Amino acid sequence: MEKTLNTLIARNPESFSFIYQENIDRLGDNVGFFDPEKDVPQLEHVDLLYLPGGYPEKHLEALTGNEACRKAIWEYAERGGRIVAECGGMMYLCKSIVSDEGTFPMCGVLPYTVSARKADRKLSLGYRRFVLDGKEYRGHEFHYTQFMGELPESIVQVYDAKGRPVATPVMRYKNVLASYTHLYQI
Repeated sequence: MEKTLNTLIARNPESFSFIYQENIDRLGDNVGFFDPEKDVPQLEHVDLLYLPGGYPEKHLEALTGNEACRKAIWEYAERGGRIVAECGGMMYLCKSIVSDEGTFPMCGVLPYTVSARKADRKLSLGYRRFVLDGKEYRGHEFHYTQFMGELPESIVQVYDAKGRPVATPVMRYKNVLASYTHLYQI
């Protein structure tokens, strides 16, 4: 029997690069890493898949080209696997990302399309806080990409550092938790 990994983390120098070291430390000793541009994760014995932020919009061809990775993540989510996806990781879970070069299919776990086109760029920046299932989460948001069409419905209200509501959605699908917010404590 294969050893169970508590957590498998997507890691790439750019497309999945933003992760607090404290979060890795908090996840314990049984953590593994994979590169969504090159690897196919073995998720059968994984308790949590962590997709941190980064710049997937700058590596769309490589991410799209690794269809086996995208399919493995979709199947894991559909089986009820636990996933935390932040910013770039959330974008990767969406149906597609549109850039000035075209439309690129992503994992398809979330039914949204994200625009990375220069004409749609808009800075979203600031500290974020929300309460989910009785636990307070804090983090930050920094991105230029935007959802295309209507903003997804959020399962909680997200607030900025001054306590004002912001329109950043937090989405849940099965055991997937996804948002533009980079969480300080997962």
